[in-house]
Amino acid sequence: MNTTARRRPGPVRWLLYAFGRGLPAEYREWVLHDLTTRSWPARQLLRSVVQVLPFAVVLAAVLPGELWVRVMAVVGGALVGMIYAIAYLYETTEHRALKAGYPRGTLRRIRDAAHADERAEAQARYNERYRGGQLPPGTR
Repeated sequence: MNTTARRRPGPVRWLLYAFGRGLPAEYREWVLHDLTTRSWPARQLLRSVVQVLPFAVVLAAVLPGELWVRVMAVVGGALVGMIYAIAYLYETTEHRALKAGYPRGTLRRIRDAAHADERAEAQARYNERYRGGQLPPGTR
């Protein structure tokens, strides 16, 4: 991918993107990079934290009770939210890619191609250890 053609959104556009808004077509290459780079899971989780943070601050400020109880309640709720964010990590990024105009499955193909060598080595180690160096039936 040509990094000179990849245009990064400014802070306001990134914030809107973090909350789910699509970016204009000129950021299409950046979106693909954002969703397929090595750190894509961390980037997606950061976007999830950005989504939860304003609500968490408001809840901690308006809930009745002692401060430590309010903060712990908000932290607990945010942790549950992060569990859901992790559970739907692939679906969420796939939806972002669809918004940017990429066909379904593009992210998986790019990620699989990026790690093909690692998978081949892992398969070879598995075959050596558990199959006596033979390929599993049905593969060549």
